[in-house]
Amino acid sequence: MKRCMLPQEVETAPDDDVDGDALPATQRMLAVSRWRDGGASAEIDHVAEEVPVALEYNGVSHAVMLATPADLEDFALGFSLSEGIVASPRDVYGIDVATRPNGVAVRIEIASEPFVALRARRRALAGRTGCGLCGTESLDEVMRTPRAVRSEASFDPVVLHAAFAQLQRRQALMRDTGATHAAAWLRADGAVSIVREDVGRHNALDKLAGALARADEDLACGAVIVTSRASYEMVLKTATIGAGMLAAVSGPTALAVRLAETAGLTLAGFVRAGGLVAYAHSQRLRTA
Repeated sequence: MKRCMLPQEVETAPDDDVDGDALPATQRMLAVSRWRDGGASAEIDHVAEEVPVALEYNGVSHAVMLATPADLEDFALGFSLSEGIVASPRDVYGIDVATRPNGVAVRIEIASEPFVALRARRRALAGRTGCGLCGTESLDEVMRTPRAVRSEASFDPVVLHAAFAQLQRRQALMRDTGATHAAAWLRADGAVSIVREDVGRHNALDKLAGALARADEDLACGAVIVTSRASYEMVLKTATIGAGMLAAVSGPTALAVRLAETAGLTLAGFVRAGGLVAYAHSQRLRTA
């Protein structure tokens, strides 16, 4: 059996703008009127920020997503991998992040072969928070099937519950604003090594995918855990990057379950309150 080696923990800081201007803040403080028990009080509240993030490949605009303006290099790399735009991080030659008056531009330089394929697809997304398929031009583009995952990972459900407790403690933006999702990587030893947050669950997962690629984590030896439902695209993105398990705090869709079965991905939902539901490939769940 393959031994799962554990690399050094890597956490990347929020991206700096290559043009010298700071990225927008991830949250804002606002004066609000808070109503409680029939009365109102003036308070200061923290609100999560979301900005348009334009992804440009070799100078050509491809997608505009609404996202939290942090970890945008991770986002760009993870999006490129999970959407099948590139097959490997080696196909990405450079990522530049620059603020604009109305948002953030992320310029991604990729190899010529995937760029030619990207132009042929003629896919232009008009992204909205929580929408991963907006603007897809054909059903064939939506229903792509990833390669079957090859994963040595297996986890006791007790470890998954402990991992979600770790994740909750590390969701700084969620703690301040109550408005973000998180995606995290659970290593074979039960440690949550990387956490990424965003107002959109797909964005959080893409940021995690990029961080995993940059950290050179062994994707055959861990699991993705998310603080959202397990939609079709969450399963698709997880399987595309090669992870063998997706565990979600909420439920999946039927389409997500069918894709997980086809892709060989272990899909667990409702991981909370000491229980979970295994929807696909439960062989990677085992008790001590």
